[in-house]
Amino acid sequence: MSRISRLPSSVLRAAACTGIAALTLTACGSGSSSGTADAGSGSVKVGLITKTDTNPFFVKMKEGAEQAAKENGVELSTAAGKFDGDNAGQVTAIENMVAAGVKGILITPSDSKAIVPAIEKAKAKGVLVIALDTPTDPESAVDALFATDNLKAGELIGEYAKAAMKGKPAKIATLDLAPGVSVGVQRHNGFLKGFGIKEGDPSVVCSQDTGGDQAKGQTAMENCLQKSPDINVVYTINEPAALGAYTALKAKGREKDVLIVSVDGGCTGTQAVKDGKIAATSQQYPLKMAAEGVKAVATYAKDGKKASGYTDTGVTLITDKAQDGVTSKDTAYGLENCWG
Repeated sequence: MSRISRLPSSVLRAAACTGIAALTLTACGSGSSSGTADAGSGSVKVGLITKTDTNPFFVKMKEGAEQAAKENGVELSTAAGKFDGDNAGQVTAIENMVAAGVKGILITPSDSKAIVPAIEKAKAKGVLVIALDTPTDPESAVDALFATDNLKAGELIGEYAKAAMKGKPAKIATLDLAPGVSVGVQRHNGFLKGFGIKEGDPSVVCSQDTGGDQAKGQTAMENCLQKSPDINVVYTINEPAALGAYTALKAKGREKDVLIVSVDGGCTGTQAVKDGKIAATSQQYPLKMAAEGVKAVATYAKDGKKASGYTDTGVTLITDKAQDGVTSKDTAYGLENCWG
């Protein structure tokens, strides 16, 4: 990404480097310029803040933003928390970007509620703020949201799991994200709805948080198996957690008789569906989220028109074992459209 230029060096470094211990900000230092338009004095600046800079989902989102920045003649800077849940790092990133003169900020909130005061301060200074992937709480705290319908994504894999069980009694483990993160709540609730049950249903025999991490997913699955060895359905917040669950199940010789369903549609996860480790996943499209967000900021800078409301960037159920009554596409399609 281009450095934020045409500012006095003291201002630039104060804006870009204050929070370096808490987050990664690509505008900091003297890195080479890439993925942005020519950084002239009149160039429109756009900021992208993701939860982390290591998750393949956010790597693809960054790629989408870089390409859209080139196509729309704007200058992009990016920042990321040190870990999923680093609200303090995201707050610092917002402050830095506002100080650097961005016209708009695209953000995937780590904490949907805690980030709201920082967003409100940015909006008060005339900055367009768009949430990507994860809505704020309330959703109206941002100008617009470009995201997967995460409730629908959960519903699709819930409907699939219900159909795949073919009336057999379910013993379900849910491997969730973390408290306070709306995307995790929506996917979880969607799964329950798709499966035709409600929170507290006795068929859910174990629930554990994983932070969307593969190692934590494995530990969570191990804990659930200790509690309920007869688990036969596993819902996971994302594919890293699903692969962690698969590892734990394989260690117990249970990998062939437990149905694992997930959400994301990354290339590794989609390959795992093809390989039979995951039965089905709901594929989402992070590149599109970021590209549409950058375009919206460019439009705002050009004519003052603000993006508003919710834009659904799509979700597709991917499986090679289609079930009657559940719309899906196979892994050939999934691998053509995956990310990571």
